[in-house]
Amino acid sequence: MLTFQEQFFNQHDLSAADRYVAENYVQHNPTVADGRKAFSETFAKVFDRNPQAHSQIIRSAVDCDLVYVHLHSTANPADRGRAIVNIYRVKGGKITEHWDVIQAVPEQSANTNTMF
Repeated sequence: MLTFQEQFFNQHDLSAADRYVAENYVQHNPTVADGRKAFSETFAKVFDRNPQAHSQIIRSAVDCDLVYVHLHSTANPADRGRAIVNIYRVKGGKITEHWDVIQAVPEQSANTNTMF
Protein backbone atom coordinates (compact mmCIF):
# COMPACT_ATOMS: atom_id res chain seq x y z
CA MET A 1 0.00 0.00 0.00
CA LEU A 2 2.82 2.39 0.82
CA THR A 3 4.44 1.68 -2.56
CA PHE A 4 1.15 2.36 -4.34
CA GLN A 5 0.72 5.60 -2.41
CA GLU A 6 4.21 6.79 -3.37
CA GLN A 7 4.06 5.74 -7.02
CA PHE A 8 0.52 6.85 -7.80
CA PHE A 9 -0.05 9.94 -5.64
CA ASN A 10 3.49 11.36 -5.43
CA GLN A 11 5.19 10.24 -8.64
CA HIS A 12 1.88 10.52 -10.53
CA ASP A 13 2.57 7.13 -12.12
CA LEU A 14 -0.89 6.22 -13.39
CA SER A 15 0.33 2.74 -14.35
CA ALA A 16 0.55 1.97 -10.61
CA ALA A 17 -3.24 1.63 -10.70
CA ASP A 18 -2.85 -1.32 -13.10
CA ARG A 19 -0.55 -3.02 -10.61
CA TYR A 20 -2.40 -2.25 -7.38
CA VAL A 21 -6.08 -1.51 -8.11
CA ALA A 22 -8.62 -4.20 -9.07
CA GLU A 23 -10.44 -3.64 -12.35
CA ASN A 24 -13.84 -3.79 -10.59
CA TYR A 25 -12.70 -1.46 -7.76
CA VAL A 26 -15.60 -0.13 -5.64
CA GLN A 27 -15.41 3.58 -4.77
CA HIS A 28 -17.37 5.14 -1.89
CA ASN A 29 -16.22 8.73 -2.51
CA PRO A 30 -19.24 10.30 -4.27
CA THR A 31 -17.04 12.35 -6.64
CA VAL A 32 -15.31 9.34 -8.25
CA ALA A 33 -16.97 6.55 -10.26
CA ASP A 34 -16.39 2.84 -9.63
CA GLY A 35 -13.68 0.94 -11.48
CA ARG A 36 -9.93 1.20 -12.01
CA LYS A 37 -10.34 3.08 -15.30
CA ALA A 38 -12.52 5.80 -13.71
CA PHE A 39 -10.10 6.08 -10.77
CA SER A 40 -7.13 6.59 -13.11
CA GLU A 41 -9.00 9.04 -15.34
CA THR A 42 -10.10 11.12 -12.35
CA PHE A 43 -6.58 11.43 -10.96
CA ALA A 44 -5.02 12.08 -14.38
CA LYS A 45 -7.12 15.27 -14.41
CA VAL A 46 -6.17 16.10 -10.81
CA PHE A 47 -2.45 15.67 -11.57
CA ASP A 48 -2.74 17.76 -14.76
CA ARG A 49 -4.27 20.61 -12.72
CA ASN A 50 -1.86 20.11 -9.80
CA PRO A 51 1.50 18.82 -11.09
CA GLN A 52 3.09 19.34 -7.66
CA ALA A 53 0.38 17.41 -5.79
CA HIS A 54 1.93 15.38 -2.97
CA SER A 55 0.74 13.25 -0.07
CA GLN A 56 2.79 12.58 3.04
CA ILE A 57 1.85 9.45 4.95
CA ILE A 58 1.58 10.28 8.63
CA ARG A 59 0.51 6.85 9.90
CA SER A 60 -1.00 3.63 8.65
CA ALA A 61 -2.55 0.52 10.13
CA VAL A 62 -3.89 -2.83 8.99
CA ASP A 63 -6.94 -4.72 10.28
CA CYS A 64 -7.60 -8.00 8.45
CA ASP A 65 -8.24 -6.98 4.82
CA LEU A 66 -8.49 -3.24 5.56
CA VAL A 67 -5.59 -0.78 5.34
CA TYR A 68 -5.92 2.67 6.92
CA VAL A 69 -3.68 5.51 5.73
CA HIS A 70 -3.72 8.94 7.43
CA LEU A 71 -2.00 11.52 5.28
CA HIS A 72 -1.36 15.19 4.61
CA SER A 73 -2.22 15.97 0.99
CA THR A 74 -1.20 19.21 -0.73
CA ALA A 75 -1.77 20.54 -4.25
CA ASN A 76 1.55 22.43 -4.20
CA PRO A 77 4.20 23.50 -1.66
CA ALA A 78 2.28 26.68 -0.72
CA ASP A 79 -0.98 24.80 -0.09
CA ARG A 80 -2.02 24.29 3.55
CA GLY A 81 -3.56 21.04 2.34
CA ARG A 82 -6.02 18.52 3.63
CA ALA A 83 -5.98 15.82 6.25
CA ILE A 84 -7.18 12.59 4.66
CA VAL A 85 -7.87 9.14 5.99
CA ASN A 86 -8.11 6.55 3.24
CA ILE A 87 -9.52 3.14 4.03
CA TYR A 88 -8.71 0.45 1.48
CA ARG A 89 -10.00 -3.11 1.27
CA VAL A 90 -7.27 -5.31 -0.20
CA LYS A 91 -7.76 -8.79 -1.67
CA GLY A 92 -5.15 -10.78 -3.55
CA GLY A 93 -2.71 -7.88 -3.42
CA LYS A 94 -5.14 -5.46 -5.13
CA ILE A 95 -7.23 -2.60 -3.78
CA THR A 96 -10.84 -3.69 -4.23
CA GLU A 97 -12.70 -1.00 -2.29
CA HIS A 98 -12.07 2.52 -0.96
CA TRP A 99 -13.57 4.96 1.55
CA ASP A 100 -12.14 8.32 2.58
CA VAL A 101 -12.63 11.16 5.02
CA ILE A 102 -11.25 14.53 3.94
CA GLN A 103 -10.83 17.69 6.03
CA ALA A 104 -9.19 20.98 5.01
CA VAL A 105 -6.30 22.14 7.18
CA PRO A 106 -7.52 25.48 8.60
CA GLU A 107 -5.46 28.64 8.86
CA GLN A 108 -6.27 28.86 12.58
CA SER A 109 -7.23 26.20 15.09
CA ALA A 110 -9.16 26.42 18.35
CA ASN A 111 -6.38 24.36 19.97
CA THR A 112 -2.61 24.00 19.72
CA ASN A 113 -2.73 20.42 18.48
CA THR A 114 -1.88 19.70 14.88
CA MET A 115 -4.05 17.60 12.61
CA PHE A 116 -1.09 15.29 12.14
